[in-house]
Amino acid sequence: MKLFLIRHGMTKGNLESRYIGTTDEPLCAEGIAKIQSNKEKHRYPKQIQCLAVSPMIRCRETAELIFPGIKQDIVADFRETDFGLFENKNYKELSGTWEYEQWLGSNGTLPFPNGESREDFSRRCSRAFESLKNDWMERGVETGALVVHGGTIMAILSHQIPSDFYTWQVKNGDGFCLILEGTHIEIKPLFE
Repeated sequence: MKLFLIRHGMTKGNLESRYIGTTDEPLCAEGIAKIQSNKEKHRYPKQIQCLAVSPMIRCRETAELIFPGIKQDIVADFRETDFGLFENKNYKELSGTWEYEQWLGSNGTLPFPNGESREDFSRRCSRAFESLKNDWMERGVETGALVVHGGTIMAILSHQIPSDFYTWQVKNGDGFCLILEGTHIEIKPLFE
């Protein structure tokens, strides 16, 4: 089975380097243009059998741009992490605050204050992915796509191939191709 994991297009919050998790904002004009440009350059898969998305509008909009008319299966547990006190703020606004300095000092391993821990978030995303993958395998799906968040992709891939969470960081509109053959797992950049 071949699965494409694609991060949503850029939003205003992404442009401003904000922690956008639970904020449900749409794509910005630059984000739409970049997705359309990548599509015109044939950088996204042309044929998929199934499409799963985060419930957030930025993911649903991106999926519609890349795969117009394809039924979107919304998977609630693919939503981005809850950044708690950091939500919708950027590093400039948070710099110097005790909570932010503690979180940075932990290399991002502490839970977000009043938000979600990386462990809980990763467990949520990985459990949802395993359930979806098993369902698609049982149905004989050979090619599928997920349009989700950068954090969701990092959680899924660091679970598939035990590795550092941040190994799998990805830019807006980019992603990875996950190839599953029996117990063999291969991960390739989406844009090779």
